[in-house]
Amino acid sequence: MPKITCLAGGVGAARFLQGLVRVVPPGEVTVIVNTGDDIKLHGLHISPDVDIVTYTLAGIVDEGKGWGIRDDSFRCLAALGRLGGETWFNLGDADLATHISRTRMIKEGLRLSEVAARHSRALGVETVIIPMTDDPFATQILTNDGYVHFEEYFVKRGAASTVRGVRFLGAEEAKPAPGVTEAIESANGIVICPSNPIVSVGTILSIPGIREALRRTNARVAAVSPIIGGSPVKGPADRIMAGLGLEVSSLSVARLYGDFIDSFVMDDVDADLAEKVRSLGVSATVTNTIMRTLEDKVHLANETLRSIGLV
Repeated sequence: MPKITCLAGGVGAARFLQGLVRVVPPGEVTVIVNTGDDIKLHGLHISPDVDIVTYTLAGIVDEGKGWGIRDDSFRCLAALGRLGGETWFNLGDADLATHISRTRMIKEGLRLSEVAARHSRALGVETVIIPMTDDPFATQILTNDGYVHFEEYFVKRGAASTVRGVRFLGAEEAKPAPGVTEAIESANGIVICPSNPIVSVGTILSIPGIREALRRTNARVAAVSPIIGGSPVKGPADRIMAGLGLEVSSLSVARLYGDFIDSFVMDDVDADLAEKVRSLGVSATVTNTIMRTLEDKVHLANETLRSIGLV
């Protein structure tokens, strides 16, 4: 079976991966995950996208929300609020155990990637999950009030603040986590999951060496558009892209990845953009990309792999 390496953000990527691991054996899939959303709260190191991907592949994610653990309670957060603590970032009681464990292991000297591997194994996940870097990294959004952490913009402010810019703190100094470039260079196929092209995939690409590895790999690279009919299925990609002066469209996403992708998968709604995508020197596959059911996820995974000749 082919070895597949994926670049992933949070919910959209996790749902795509649910389908992919039913097409390709889970152990043949490696996922490089955005850590630009990582944040320290209540003294804990929280890795939102790493946890969403891990919980989803472990079969314990809250499917309704797309994040957190199914049937989790929030008694600790409620008690914290009564004591005057901040409660804007939802942390369930079982979810807190992950962050406590991660923080403890990092304090003991383990790298973030080592923690991710241990958590994956403990939850029975066969897929290899690698944070994009072990180094400090933070995505910040420029608003009218100055720069704020991405999670403050997205969760605390509800993505309501006007976006004036984006910056990646630590990008110049950060190195790919162990195994990242190797997974890109040794893969039979690479998939850019349907994730925010600026603050999910863009963060991964900002790490020195990763974009270059994608350009030189012998594997064919497919990207799945997170934009359908000018809007994201989930998240603030439209507001961030517009704030940066980018057209909010599948074509715009294809242009952002155009220097390293071979294939671009886009929704039926955007069929009229297919020829413009092809004019970039990229093949275009038009299909249903909305993942409402497991069958939809498997279909999209199959179509994506087919677009790079792997099924």
